[in-house]
Amino acid sequence: MAATKTIVLITGANSGIGFELAAQLTAKDSYHVLMGVRSMQKGNAALAQLQSHNLHLPGTPELLHLDVTDNETIHRAAETLQDEFNTNATGPAVVTESFAPLLRKSTASPRIINISSGAGSISRRLDPSSVLYKVPGLQYRVSKSALNMITACQWVEYGPAIKVFAYDPGFTQSNLSERNTAENGAKPAAEAVRPLIDVLEGKRDEEVGQLLHDTGVYPW
Repeated sequence: MAATKTIVLITGANSGIGFELAAQLTAKDSYHVLMGVRSMQKGNAALAQLQSHNLHLPGTPELLHLDVTDNETIHRAAETLQDEFNTNATGPAVVTESFAPLLRKSTASPRIINISSGAGSISRRLDPSSVLYKVPGLQYRVSKSALNMITACQWVEYGPAIKVFAYDPGFTQSNLSERNTAENGAKPAAEAVRPLIDVLEGKRDEEVGQLLHDTGVYPW
């Protein structure tokens, strides 16, 4: 791996937004992508799928066994903790805390981007004009709201040395639920990831410490 490559750790990299982000980043020669996966079997399948598109990827992908609901694998990769809440809130917090010492040592504009949702915005939940006003999903909302608070706390703790963002990719085709399909209006993961790469590459640094979406900022 060239010393000049930017290292990106992606949790949940074997499917959905995580996989598409890995695919788009490894299509560039400036990235070394650590693909965090719960299952090495699924991870190897995802890696094979990446390489089937391009046997000589400009970027360099690497699998990392990292299950944010399994204490042992987090400990092995860096450290600890547990399900909707663990995946969306506790897990990302533990992963970040574990890898923060490495980020602090970086001289290449280190950043943390938590994949959140406007569904976790308390302000939007109370706004009758919001498209999500009548959408249920209490557990999901609460877990993403917790992640938003974690993002705010991380920004206070780590900023400005480490730039911290929450990012909502929008309604995207994925295996998150049966509703996340093109027939229901969900956008392709490739489309959802492009604005996320802008955040990763510093094009929206003036909005640091906030909950971003593809064209703006949501209130907490």
